[in-house]
Amino acid sequence: MKFLDEAKIWVKAGDGGDGVIAFRREKYIEFGGPDGGNGGKGGDIIVEAVPGLNTLIDYRYAQHFKARKGGNGAGSDRTGAGSDDVVLKVPVGTVILDEDKETVLADMVEEGQRAVICRGGDGGHGNAHFKTSTNRAPRRADKGYPGEERWLWLRLKLIADAGLVGLPNAGKSTFLSVVSAAKPKIADYPFTTLNPQLGVVRLNATEEFVLADIPGLIEGAAEGAGLGTRFLGHVERTAVLLHLIDGSQPDPVGAYETVRRELEEYGGGLIDKPEIVALNKLDAMTPQARASRAKALERVLGRPVRLISGATQEGVPETLRELADTIHRHREEQGA
Repeated sequence: MKFLDEAKIWVKAGDGGDGVIAFRREKYIEFGGPDGGNGGKGGDIIVEAVPGLNTLIDYRYAQHFKARKGGNGAGSDRTGAGSDDVVLKVPVGTVILDEDKETVLADMVEEGQRAVICRGGDGGHGNAHFKTSTNRAPRRADKGYPGEERWLWLRLKLIADAGLVGLPNAGKSTFLSVVSAAKPKIADYPFTTLNPQLGVVRLNATEEFVLADIPGLIEGAAEGAGLGTRFLGHVERTAVLLHLIDGSQPDPVGAYETVRRELEEYGGGLIDKPEIVALNKLDAMTPQARASRAKALERVLGRPVRLISGATQEGVPETLRELADTIHRHREEQGA
């Protein structure tokens, strides 16, 4: 299935039904009187977060959604039928934005969550509504009120506990494939990963978390270089970032600072998230290179750096434990 994390759609709620002008006419009834009923309510446009979806591909080709008009009123004081609502099903984690792409109308973060995006119009009043002691035969009935309509942006931000960031070829996809059952594409060239990938990491029978791998960042990503920063939204909701650095390259400090600059340019609070820095590909380094590159990074960070190898799994269990502990602390703080 093609991955699509952004879509623009047009929605319109149903108009209200019209009220009617009618008068009671029955044999042997001396005085009739107005009995025109009110119109029915138009259908709402509702967005619902459902499990089992991880893409917005359904809104790639169907982009216009319109609810039906409410039924018109009728004689004998009968109210028109209300119209059915139109329910748009989206993946958990979808943000509903107004046309300006900034105003958040709804943030669908829980299964079964529903939000009314456009309200259907109320039905118009029939002439029975306007009957008074001084106006016993009103000949007025109102049209139904129009339903709301608007353009919307749907933006999917995957629900993950931890996110993988780094330059292309830092070994993110290999790491994800080793620690989870995910099967991302792995190759020895940059930008192998073109779409975000999710994997469930199980440490033991009771501990697990979701890890998200996004396409690699390069210098100038915030200005659109490479694949840009459009996929960074998928790690906005994470509790911690695992920053992988290719240890086989001669300048790990430069690689680290490049990615941090792009995170800061993007915003979204990513620069302030807890971060675990890991020097990857130990199997491709000499002992001297290990020591010198780790020391250079630690001098910049002011804290220890993890040394790991996705290929041989050296240092991976300890890194996963640190990730799980950070996520656990974050959940406790959120609960508090």
